Amino acid sequence: MALKAVFSDIDGTLLDSNHQITDETKKEISKVVGKDIPFVLVSARMPSGISHLQQRLSINSPMICYSGALILGPDNENGEKPIIDSISLAHADVQAIYKIVNERYASISFSLYSHDQWLVSDNQDEWILQEKEITNASPTLSHLPSILEKNHDIHKCMCMGEPQMINQLEIELKDTFPNLSIYKSKDTYLEIMSGAASKSNAIKKLEKRYQFTDQEVMALGDNFNDIDMLTYAGIGVGMGNSPEEVKSITDEVTLTNDEDGLKHALNKYFK
Repeated sequence: MALKAVFSDIDGTLLDSNHQITDETKKEISKVVGKDIPFVLVSARMPSGISHLQQRLSINSPMICYSGALILGPDNENGEKPIIDSISLAHADVQAIYKIVNERYASISFSLYSHDQWLVSDNQDEWILQEKEITNASPTLSHLPSILEKNHDIHKCMCMGEPQMINQLEIELKDTFPNLSIYKSKDTYLEIMSGAASKSNAIKKLEKRYQFTDQEVMALGDNFNDIDMLTYAGIGVGMGNSPEEVKSITDEVTLTNDEDGLKHALNKYFK
């Protein structure tokens, strides 16, 4: 069956270890897009952390942000990305999570994401500065308790810290909030979203709009937060730099992100 859409994770998949898109990978993506096949970026990032990569790739496809909590369409005639779907966290849950982190995990950096805003209490925090450099996103200095008292859409909570503390927090939050999607995107990052948000559910929401089925989808990813997408797609491709547990559930494994693994996978199926 011919493939009609490609869904690609960003960090560890599209980007190499220097957070760059290689020229060879960019050329291969251009060939796929030239066949009128949507190349959709899927990430836990905020919209502006994805849109600049779309610009570098010269693509105008939908984007899946916050691992499926926010889906935006291609640019319209006004240069705006319309909202296709938005799933917010319950404010009571976010307030409770903030209290746990603030009272028992003081060394962990806590921030919120709402649409294309990254809300932080300290924009000079070392973890915030690191994430800013990686994603090219700009944090907005905010009084988080006041934000939580207002009717803001909160698409994601982000906790960043040393691995041991992140592991402890992950265990506590998963036990306390079994209804939420809580996972590590790396050993120092814990991301929290609505349990209704997932990368595979986001793909499902685009199927009718773009007239393809799950069996006509290729998905590429490298980490645990990609597993549901990789197992849902007709062809799930794990990166060579993926953990063994991720590789074991994929249809095949390509080269690492530092060896143009994404390019090689696309070349195999879109000649």
